[in-house]
Amino acid sequence: SKDSMAKAAEIVKENTAHNGQAGFGICTVSLIDEEGFPTASIMSPSKSDGINWITFGTMLDQNRAKRVANCNRASVCLGTAEYGINLVGEMEIITSDDVKQEMWYDGLSYHFTGPDDPNYCVLKFRTKRYKLFIDNEDVEGTL
Repeated sequence: SKDSMAKAAEIVKENTAHNGQAGFGICTVSLIDEEGFPTASIMSPSKSDGINWITFGTMLDQNRAKRVANCNRASVCLGTAEYGINLVGEMEIITSDDVKQEMWYDGLSYHFTGPDDPNYCVLKFRTKRYKLFIDNEDVEGTL
C-alpha cells in the first residue's frame, strides 16, 4: 500500500546520517563474495531517497567495494520487532568528488581524512524489488 511505502521511506530516512537529527541507525548490507556466497555486514546509511536508493560510505581498498566491483547484486535490510524492510537491487561504486562531498558525514572521519580521501568511496544501492512488513501488513513489489 502507499501508506506502507511512505512509512518505509520515512524509516529509511530516519536511519541515515543525513536525517537532520543527532543520531542515525544501521542496516544489514548483503553482497556476493569472491566464492559466490552471500556475505552480510552492518553499515550506516549516509543518505536515501525513500526506498529508491540508499548510499553508504566505505573504503575503496576493502572487501565491500571489491565485492561490488565483482558482482553488483545486493540486498539491504532494516528491521526491528515492529517493522521489516527488505530491499533487493544493485550497488555501484562512486568516486566522484561531488558525490563524496554530498554523502560525507562526521562519523566517516573515524576512517578517512575527509571527503577528498582517495580511499573513501560511496556505494549507491538502487532498489529493484522490495518486501515490507509495516503495521502488521506485508507489501511487496518492484520499482
